[in-house]
Amino acid sequence: MTTKIDFHAIFQLAPVGMCVTEHRVICSANKMLSEMFSYPDRALIGQSLAVLYPSADEFERTGIRIIPIMNAKGCYSDERIMRRANQELFWCHVSGRGLHKDDPHAAGIWTFEDVSAKRSVSAELTPREREIAALLVEGKTSKVIARQIDLSPRTVEMHRARLMRKFTAATSGELVHKLLHIIN
Repeated sequence: MTTKIDFHAIFQLAPVGMCVTEHRVICSANKMLSEMFSYPDRALIGQSLAVLYPSADEFERTGIRIIPIMNAKGCYSDERIMRRANQELFWCHVSGRGLHKDDPHAAGIWTFEDVSAKRSVSAELTPREREIAALLVEGKTSKVIARQIDLSPRTVEMHRARLMRKFTAATSGELVHKLLHIIN
C-alpha cells in the first residue's frame, strides 16, 4: 500500500521557516516563517526579502556577498541578525539553494531557523558591526572577513575593536564567546 505524499502540507508544517523566492521576492512561505517573523499568515507573499533584514543596506550587501558562493557551491548558509515585523532583532540560521545555476537570485528555496535562544542580540550594533559579528562567530579572521566583504583588514579590526568595547570583551576569543552568548 502506497501513501500519497502531500508536499504542500509538508511545506506548511515544516518545523523551520521556509520560502520560495523569485528575484528575492517571496512567492510562497510556510506558517513557521510567518510566525517566526511575527507576520500574519500569507502577509509575506509578494514581499521582498528585504522586510526580514535589519536594514536595506544589509539586504543589498548580503545579496551581493552570496552570489559567488552560490555560483560555486549551489547553496549558501550562515547565521545572521534578522528583523521581525515588530522591529525586534534576532539571530537566525539561514540556508538556501538557487534553482538556476547561472542566476542564484532568479529562484530559490530558503530555510530560516530562529537561534535566538542560543544567542541574543544585546548590544546596539550598526549594520556593518552586525555583518562582521556574524562572520566572527563563523570563526573567520579579520583578513578573511575583509576579503569577503570588500573592506581593508584595518577597517575590520576597527569594527572588531568597537565590538569588543560594546561587549566589554578583553580578547577576540571572549568577544566571540559573548557573541555566541556563552558568557552572560
